[in-house]
Formats: sequence, structure tokens, C-alpha cells
Amino acid sequence: MRLTSLSLALLAATAPLGAQQALPIRLIATPDAASKQTLGLVAAVRQLPNGSVLVNDAAKRQLLMFDRSLATATVIADSTSGGANSYGPAAGAIIGYAADSTLFVDPRDLSMFVIDPAGNIARVAAVPRSQDAGMLGSNTVGSPAFDGKGRLVYRAGLGFRMPPMTAKGPAAAPEFPDSSAIVRVDLVSRKLDTAGFYKIAKQKMTMTQNEGRMSITTEINPMPIVDEWAVLANGSIAVVRGRDYHVDLITADGNVAAAAKMPFEWQRLTDEDKVAVIDSAKAAMERARTAAQNGGGAPGEAGARSVVMNFSMGGDGPARSTTMSAGALPPLSFISPSELPDYRPAFTLGAAKADLDGNLWLRTTFTRAGAVAAGPIYDVIDSKGELVDRVQVPAGRTIVGFGKGGVVYMMARDDKGAWIERTHK
Repeated sequence: MRLTSLSLALLAATAPLGAQQALPIRLIATPDAASKQTLGLVAAVRQLPNGSVLVNDAAKRQLLMFDRSLATATVIADSTSGGANSYGPAAGAIIGYAADSTLFVDPRDLSMFVIDPAGNIARVAAVPRSQDAGMLGSNTVGSPAFDGKGRLVYRAGLGFRMPPMTAKGPAAAPEFPDSSAIVRVDLVSRKLDTAGFYKIAKQKMTMTQNEGRMSITTEINPMPIVDEWAVLANGSIAVVRGRDYHVDLITADGNVAAAAKMPFEWQRLTDEDKVAVIDSAKAAMERARTAAQNGGGAPGEAGARSVVMNFSMGGDGPARSTTMSAGALPPLSFISPSELPDYRPAFTLGAAKADLDGNLWLRTTFTRAGAVAAGPIYDVIDSKGELVDRVQVPAGRTIVGFGKGGVVYMMARDDKGAWIERTHK
């Protein structure tokens, strides 16, 4: 049944007393400090008690320690291989740890460096589970952190089911799930348990073989409905459900409480809007692939002619290797516009970050008419799962970390490079 404008107004008028009300959107405060334009891609920052800031630059593969003013920086680890302070061959993650120290996770080498408050590497340990290193070592897919009982919380590795094997290799593409587990591990006992599950974007692949060559095509959904999560300052886990925009709170003891739905200006998508979404996403990805092909060392560039994929069933099952040509990238495949949701999702993957004052900041998809030059709008949600503030950042900015007392760090970018700015909410 379709709801008319009058019906929606009547529903709003009869909403229960105490239901959350929409809040006005305000601009964030003007930055009071900024670094130089020397960064690549800031995945996360961590403010230390003395005011200095640890920055994880995932693009340049380096850890930097900025002073309180953000004017000068010391290199803690860089992309130079073989040294004691080597960042590692791939992007890693920083995680706040005990006694104001910080963990740096190197997912490729399956190791964790403990960095003391002065920026020195104190010791090295192995990751708790090698199969989860990729998720644990990422500041862009989930937000690894410690809960109220000192356990490390992170998204588990993405599992998938392989179809039956044949003499010529896999008969079909692997089947991927539409949800992922949030797990907790005790670093001393290495005991692991599952805290909950959240919805992710399901990958749909098709596989064809011709004369020993394999072609794999991934069907792209540019607007999936997903959930998001983060560990709050009080040690509980907040899971934001994308379907109806409410928060499930999971305590360190495992208790789960569902908060009320939060207000949100859902934006309806017409058939024309859905076609425009697909066309826009396709154009953006084509530009990105062209840039990758023309760039040095990028996947799909002229020098990278083939990729070898190994499939193994384990035990006595067959194992096969298949070579795929990477010289000419296949055409992009998107879902049909009719498969897009009727309303624009409230947020996208990687939208949630917890501040140090007990709140969850969620980067929403909502846009205001006439605010073309402004940046994304963040909903600020408290530890009860209630909306308490709505903040918009300037254009070209993304929130990458927090300090206590309402301090906010943003990554800013222009055609000359990237830098970080400090402000207050």
C-alpha cells in the first residue's frame, strides 16, 4: 500500500510521545589546526594523551606522529622494506591499546606491533588468527577496537562456499554470504567468540571458461542496503541496521538491546533516479579503471598480463590452477536498475566511527538542497542508540578520528594532495 503525503503527516502526528524527533543540521566548527599537504590517504588517526596524533597513511604506507599543532611530524614506520620500522607491503591498521599504547597490524606479515605513547615500537606479536588478518588489519572495513572486557573486536574473515570441482576446474563461481560475523578474541588465551552478525553487500560472480582461460565477472550493486558497527567508548558494540535505521547495542557480557528507530529523511528513488545511479556509478568506475591501467604497478596495467588463481578443496579434494588474462579488462556488469531499493539507503559501507566521548558518528547519504559545496552529513548517536546531533563537514572533508572533549579530526583533499585538520564538534 502506498502512503500519501497526508497519510505520512497523520502518522507523524500520531507518533508516540517520546519518539525521536528529527534534529537540525549544523556546520562543524572551523578547524584550529592543519597539517601540510603531504599525505596520501588517511585511514585513521589516534590522538594521544599529550595531544600528539598518530596518523595511518594507508596510501603511502607510513605511520606518522604529529605534534599537538600538526605542524611537524615524525616517521614511525614507512614503506622501506627490510627495516625494523617497516610499515609492510600492504595497508595496515592502527588500534587503540592498553596504557595509551597503539597496535599496528600488518596483515601481510600476520604481525602486530605495539607502539608506546612516545612512538617507539615496543614489541611484536602475531595476529590472533591468520585467516582474519585482512579484516583485523584494516581501518576501512570495520573498526577494530577493544571491548569492556579487554577483548579485541573485529569483523571476521569473509567466508564463501565453493561449488563442486570438475576435472577442468571449478564448475561455477563461489557463493558469497550476505552477512558477516563480529567476533571477539582474548589476546592472552586466544579464545574467540561471536558477538553478533551484520548485513554486508553480497558479492555475485559468474565464471566462464574457454580453451583453458577463465573469465570472472562480478555483478556490481552501487547502492546495497548494509549494516554498520563500531565499538563505543564504554566497551559495548553498536550495530546500526540499514533496513530500518535503528541501533542494536551489544554489551561486553553479551546482552543485546534494540533501540528505537531513529528519524531520517528517506529519499525516494524514481525509475529515472535508479537509471541515473547506475549510469553515474558505471562512469565513475570506468574512470577509475582507466586511471589504474595507465598508472604504474596498478592491477590491469599493460605490464600485468595474467593472474593465476588457485582453487583447493582441502583433504583429498582436487586442486586446480587457472590463468586469467588481465591485459584487457572485461566490461563492467551492474545489476538492473529495477533491483535497486525504492529508497536511498541511509548510509554506505564504512560509514561508522566511534568517538572518545561515548558517541557513534555515522556518515549518512542525506543531502540538502542548495548545499552543493558542503560535505557529508553525520548523525551523532549516543550510547543509548538515540540521535543527539547532526553535523555537516565542509566539502572535500571526511572524519577520520577523534580526541576527547569533542575533538574531531578530518582528512581534507584537493588536487595538490591531502592533509588533516583538527576541529571541535
